[in-house]
Amino acid sequence: MIKENNEQQQNNSYRSDRFLSCIVPVMNEEMLIEDFITKLNISLRECVKAFEIIVIDDGSSDGTVEVVKAIQKTHKHVKLIELSRNFGKEHALTAGIDFAEGDSVLLIDADFQHPFYMIPKFLQQLDQGYDMAYGVRKHRDDESILKKKGSNFFYRIMRSSTGIKIPADAGDFRVMNKIALQALRSMPERKRFMKGMYAWIGFKTIGIPYEVEERKAGESRWNYGKLADLALSGITSFTSLPLRLVGIVGFIISFVSMCYGVYVLSRTIIQGSSVPGWPTVIIAITFLGGIQLLSLGILGEYIAGIFSEVKRRPNYLIRKHSGFNKK
Repeated sequence: MIKENNEQQQNNSYRSDRFLSCIVPVMNEEMLIEDFITKLNISLRECVKAFEIIVIDDGSSDGTVEVVKAIQKTHKHVKLIELSRNFGKEHALTAGIDFAEGDSVLLIDADFQHPFYMIPKFLQQLDQGYDMAYGVRKHRDDESILKKKGSNFFYRIMRSSTGIKIPADAGDFRVMNKIALQALRSMPERKRFMKGMYAWIGFKTIGIPYEVEERKAGESRWNYGKLADLALSGITSFTSLPLRLVGIVGFIISFVSMCYGVYVLSRTIIQGSSVPGWPTVIIAITFLGGIQLLSLGILGEYIAGIFSEVKRRPNYLIRKHSGFNKK
């Protein structure tokens, strides 16, 4: 404990000359946002020369926006972007990245699970030549076995099928410089899987372990359904592996069916036709029908992605924004 406190004090004494843009996506965080911005403001004053805090409201239905507007009256560096509806965290982050004016950008959640003492550690890595520094969870003991196994399986598939090294225990908590920021801005796709995009742009990156802190209020909105949807989005956005698997399965079934057809034809010629075989026919029909529907479903996911891209709708729509000098 003493060693950890000394390490935090040493990092807090570090001060960077960078202008840091802090991107904070929020949705229904009325209970947390004031305390979060106050403490983040104190932490940033200790480690950077200049900064801005960009709060992106992703369609909140509570008083989150009103609280942020009240804070803006005394904190001119706090800026607010109100999206027209809930577009999802990936698109809210994209809005913040597009509006950031700093030469470095911090992505951080407003639930206090991302510790502030990591910010100077990230900035130190940028000053040492890295283009991006991100947090890596030390453990996942607070998650269920199903979630941990599923997460490991997903990232194993992504790494083996794409060749992109996406850290399994890293999230959006990170700092990047102007080069990495511009690279993300140059990626216009509508189906956004940010973890994959961070890894895809490459550059010089480093992961730093940290302990995930407890959420101060409320509950996480990431249920199994949303996680499964995010995983599906990542797979279909960055790899064609499912399509290849469909082709392989189709080839195997065709080969087995052809061999079975030769066997049936030979048996019929030698022994004559026989009525028995109804179970075999039913099993074959239902099996092949299931494979066809599965294949159509996989193809449908990719076609839906193409459909979304060709419409070229914006990634987000802004209802209002305040605190910015331009844009």
